[in-house]
Amino acid sequence: MECSLCTALFCLIALVVVFLIVSLVIMYVMSVPYPDLGRSENEKYFVNPSTSEKIPFPTIHDPASVDLSVIVPSYNEEDRLPAMLDEALDYLEKRQQKHRSFSYEIIIVDDGSKDRTTETAVSYSKKYGTDKVRVLTFEKNRGKGGAVRLGMFSARGKLLLFADADGASKFSDVVKLETELNKINNKDNLCIVCGSRAHLEKEAIATRSLFRTFLMKGFHFLVWFTCVRSVRDTQCGFKLLTRDAAVLVFSNIHIERWAFDVEMLYLAQQLNITLGEVAVTWQEIEGTKMVPVWSWLQMGRDILVIRLRYLLGAWKINSKPKTL
Repeated sequence: MECSLCTALFCLIALVVVFLIVSLVIMYVMSVPYPDLGRSENEKYFVNPSTSEKIPFPTIHDPASVDLSVIVPSYNEEDRLPAMLDEALDYLEKRQQKHRSFSYEIIIVDDGSKDRTTETAVSYSKKYGTDKVRVLTFEKNRGKGGAVRLGMFSARGKLLLFADADGASKFSDVVKLETELNKINNKDNLCIVCGSRAHLEKEAIATRSLFRTFLMKGFHFLVWFTCVRSVRDTQCGFKLLTRDAAVLVFSNIHIERWAFDVEMLYLAQQLNITLGEVAVTWQEIEGTKMVPVWSWLQMGRDILVIRLRYLLGAWKINSKPKTL
C-alpha cells in the first residue's frame, strides 16, 4: 500500500515537472526577443484642428525642443479628461508666465476609445494650439503601456512625464519629481522618478475589504520578490523620465497593459538607470477602468511572465536601441 502511494506521488511530481518544463519551452519558443515598436501610418501624424492639416510627429530620437512633455494615456476618458487637462494646463500656463523660458507640450494618446475622447482632447488643442497640445489617436486599443510608449516616442521634451487621465495625482506635484530628479540625476542623464502613494497605504487598508487588502499585499510582495525592490509603489501613474532614460526603457518594454510599469522599472534596474521615489498628493477618482480582483490577477500573471521570460533569455534587452 505504502509502495503504491509512493509510486503515485512520484508519478504526480514527475508529471508536474514535465508540464513545467514543456510550458517553459513553449514560452521560450513563442516569445519574440524584442518588442514591436511600429505604428500605423495614421498614428504618425497629429491634426491641426484650425487647418485640418496632418502634421508628422517628431521622434524621441530627435533633439529635445521643449522643457517638459506630458503624456496622458486615455481610454474612454471624455468625462474625466477635462478636469485633468484643466488642472495641468492651469499649472503649466502659470509656470510659463512666471518663467518665460519654460516650454511644454501635452500629448493626449487616445488608446482606441469608443467615446469622444479624441474630440474632447482636440478641443484643447484648438484652444491652446498644437505647439502645446497634440492628440495621438490609435486605430485600435493597445493598452496603457502601449499608449504611454508611443506618446513618449512622439514627444519633444527634455523631461517626459506620464500622468493618468483621471487626474488622481495633484499635477503641481511634478515640481517634487523634478526636484528629486535634479538631486539624483547623474552625468549619463539616465534617471526616472516615480510619484508614490506608499505613504497612503495605511489609510487604504482601513477602507478596503480584507480580501482586497490580501490581494494588494500579495501583488506588492510578488513585485518585490520577482522584479522591483527599489520602488515601493510601482503602479502610481505619475512618473518623470529623462529623455535618454525614456529611449532606453520604452525601446525594450514588451508589456502593453497594466503591468508595464513593473517591466519599465525592472528594465531600469538592469540598465543601471537611477531610480527615485517621491510622495505625491493622490485621491481616488470614480470611473477606473481596472476591475479590482481580475486586473490584479492579470497583472500578477504578467509579472511572472516578465521575470520568467527575461530569466530564460526569451526576452532580450537592447542597451543601445539607437544613438541617444
